[in-house]
Amino acid sequence: MSIPPPPGPQGPHPQGPYPPGQQPPPGPYPAPPQPYQGAWGYPPAGQQYRPYGAYPARPSVNGLAIAAFVLGVLCFVPAVGLVLGLVALAQIRKRGERGKGFAVAGSVLSSVGLALWAVALATGGAADFWDGFRDAARGEGTAYGLEKGQCFTTPSGSLQGVTYDVDEVPCDEEHDGEVFAAFELPRGSFPGDAEITRAADDQCYALQDAYAMDRWALPADVDVYYLTPTAESWRTGDREITCLFGNTDERATLTGSLRNDGAGLDSDQHTYLLAEGYLNRAMDEVPDAETVEDDLAGYRVWAGQVAEALRGEVTMLDRHDWAADVDRPVAELVEDLEAAQKEWALAAKAPDVDAYYEHYGTGYDLVVADTTVTARKALGLATTSPEYGSGGDGGGGDSGLEV
Repeated sequence: MSIPPPPGPQGPHPQGPYPPGQQPPPGPYPAPPQPYQGAWGYPPAGQQYRPYGAYPARPSVNGLAIAAFVLGVLCFVPAVGLVLGLVALAQIRKRGERGKGFAVAGSVLSSVGLALWAVALATGGAADFWDGFRDAARGEGTAYGLEKGQCFTTPSGSLQGVTYDVDEVPCDEEHDGEVFAAFELPRGSFPGDAEITRAADDQCYALQDAYAMDRWALPADVDVYYLTPTAESWRTGDREITCLFGNTDERATLTGSLRNDGAGLDSDQHTYLLAEGYLNRAMDEVPDAETVEDDLAGYRVWAGQVAEALRGEVTMLDRHDWAADVDRPVAELVEDLEAAQKEWALAAKAPDVDAYYEHYGTGYDLVVADTTVTARKALGLATTSPEYGSGGDGGGGDSGLEV
């Protein structure tokens, strides 16, 4: 009689519990019992069993792919979104991560964004964007909201450095600055801070006379300042320069408006100040060289400009019909200005430095003679003379500070 094998799994050639050398009885043998397919703890049929916790983890989503997608949707920095998308695709292929769809979508959207930015720059759309932003920013509390005739204070109390937040205040109260003009620079590539400062210096000093016609009425501690575009704001279309008056002492303030235009002047005052403007603008062109010896040719040119300005001033004063109490003082002033014009013309042709100083000195004294003060007093204008540029003492004044 054959003895069946004990219960439990058996191989095709069971080895025990038979003694060594004894062969097992001939088969067949029953198949070993199998666990219930689908029972808890067992894999489905046909799959290898793995202990609990040994299944492979699901691949993570690539972070750069998500960032590329977000930047592509926002279309704010499309170049960054495109780069991140391409890097993410490379990492996904190498690491087997998920997020390929995000990376591809981000790259495509960023490419479209770059194309739109290129079209905007080529057609002036960026400038339109800046105009819209600036219009939205215009209002109380921003430097972009400042307009001609407004006075303001800055958080630091200074007109140096960079400012955006300002507080508009009535001009009869203490303030840091008073806006008197604004103008736009031409479109094109950023010209550099030095070139922008030069343009602001030239234009703002020229524009001040339209707002404050009587320079003699400006306090001695007042100078011209300006708000200018930065390299960053230029790329978005900012081209505006804002001209303003401020105190030369950074720790001091201004009180009262400096506005003195034609609206508050009578006919005689207005004509006189327009005529005097010829001389003021010519005096502003004094050379940068500290002495005549350093640039005799430059000072000759300047003397010629002053001579032409005096000719224009005399012509305007002669043609006007003055009030009875003003006519004689103005006529005496004209005589001095005509003599001064001749001396400045001779200085423009001086053969050497000594000859220049001789004619310049005589001409300068005639320009600041008492006849000017007498005429101004008769007209009811300020009688304290400003300091004109002096060729012998170095010439030139403070060109103002960039804000």
